Amino acid sequence: MKIVAKNKLWKYLFWLGPFLIAVGLTVGLVSEQWGLIPLAFLITGIVISGLGIIWQSYQSNWWRRRSTQAGTNALVATLAVLAILGLINFLGTRYHLRADLTETQLFTLAPQSRELVRVLPQPVKVWVFDVNQNPQDRELLENYQRQSSKFKFEYINPQARPGLAEKFGVKDYGEVYLESGDKRQLVQTVNENQRLSEIRLTSRLQQLTNLTITKVYLLQGHGEHQLSAGKGAISQAVQGLGDKNFTTSPLNLAETFKVPQDAAVVIVAGPKRELFEGEVKALQEYLNRGGSLLLMIDPNTDPKLNSLLQEWGVRLDNRLAVDVSGESVVGRGPAAPLVTEYGQHPITKDFDNGNSFYPIARPLEITSVPGVEATPLLRTKPYPNSWAESDLQSEKLEFNADKDLKGPLTLGVALTRKQVAKSASTPQASPSPLPSPTTQGKASPTPPASPAPPSPTPSSQTATESRLVVFGNSNFATDGLFQQQLNGDVFLNSVTWLSQQDQQPLSIRPKEPKNRRITLTTTQANLLILSSLFVLPLIGLAVAIIIWWKRR
Repeated sequence: MKIVAKNKLWKYLFWLGPFLIAVGLTVGLVSEQWGLIPLAFLITGIVISGLGIIWQSYQSNWWRRRSTQAGTNALVATLAVLAILGLINFLGTRYHLRADLTETQLFTLAPQSRELVRVLPQPVKVWVFDVNQNPQDRELLENYQRQSSKFKFEYINPQARPGLAEKFGVKDYGEVYLESGDKRQLVQTVNENQRLSEIRLTSRLQQLTNLTITKVYLLQGHGEHQLSAGKGAISQAVQGLGDKNFTTSPLNLAETFKVPQDAAVVIVAGPKRELFEGEVKALQEYLNRGGSLLLMIDPNTDPKLNSLLQEWGVRLDNRLAVDVSGESVVGRGPAAPLVTEYGQHPITKDFDNGNSFYPIARPLEITSVPGVEATPLLRTKPYPNSWAESDLQSEKLEFNADKDLKGPLTLGVALTRKQVAKSASTPQASPSPLPSPTTQGKASPTPPASPAPPSPTPSSQTATESRLVVFGNSNFATDGLFQQQLNGDVFLNSVTWLSQQDQQPLSIRPKEPKNRRITLTTTQANLLILSSLFVLPLIGLAVAIIIWWKRR
């Protein structure tokens, strides 16, 4: 009787364990503080409950039962799964790992944006003055924030914080501002039809953090494309340069006689009339002192730049580039070559197999010149898809083996050339590893003293690099075509590379989901309905009847 009473006493004592666990949980949850008291109740209750389970199993041989072993295995497996899930949840909270499986990486920042945010020189913050928080916009901002702790963003209700809205000068809901130090800039206004743009945000971020002002001059006076909006203008290209922190100005060499000293890049966009000899000489002198030049020359024009291009090993072919492969896709006929093959160059390194097209283009012929490094940028498809047509008057374009040139054709090229500027006090310069490209029989290897860059110390020489990009077409950068496919990227990336600012991110292409829709005719749609509702079910029924009959 004493043993039975003792067993009952231990049995009731072990019920104290669950009671203490419940007390500890209640104290911790109510006080929202897991200090010493709730932890003491919990630990004591767990210890007593564990001892009770061990004592009970010892008294009843519970561990030797087959059901107990199976239940224990199931409990251990369940605890292991819970532990693994908890560990995964912990790692997922502490370390962010995201996978974008969309074909065009719609939910991933462009490499240019990621690099710009990672090297931010100072903290920046995006203020979104709106009542509602759009999930798509917030996801984009969170992607930026993941790249650097210096990037922050906050949504503000203008009605709840009118003082802050007045400080930024907010006039309407949806305005997005970028702030860095004491500088603020409007990014854009978002609404139901216009979501936050990665292109605009990165451009404004670059403008706000980059203190360097880069001057780009666009040559005028020879029928080039006008800079303001109008037919055949390049106003969108000029706006794109402004978004990338370039300052643009027109340049008339017939009035100034030389390229300004602050010119980072000079652009000659589609001249229809020839340049004066003095203007060509001014461009040559500009290149000789380490300048950068972008030439976009259309067919059926002769701007008299052959002497300049010859020094770089470039010749403008007078024939017309024809491409029949993209005629049905582009919808502009065979005289608008569709380019999907690009050279290995910083201008085109991220283009992959993207599309760009060049209505009415001329091929370029590249020859090797000592000291000049040339990289073809744009190449058409091989013959018979493309060729250079010599008969520009014929309405029907056909390949003529005697006059025409088989593809692939080069429509754009990037070139670099080393220049060595020597001080006037140096009687004789030491030989340079790269021969001077100006020693072609006419020009002196030493640039003129007046346009030379700041003089180095006596008896020293400074190596600079001249850059030249030539396209056999200028229409691809005009309004309406500039924003299609990769056309704008080709132009903006070329100017960025020519400006010799290696820290400047190149152009960012807008990401759009590919059109996967299938367009069916009425006959095809009816056939699909009949096959899915009648034909396929009848075939399945027939197969089932045959199987049933054979088994019978």
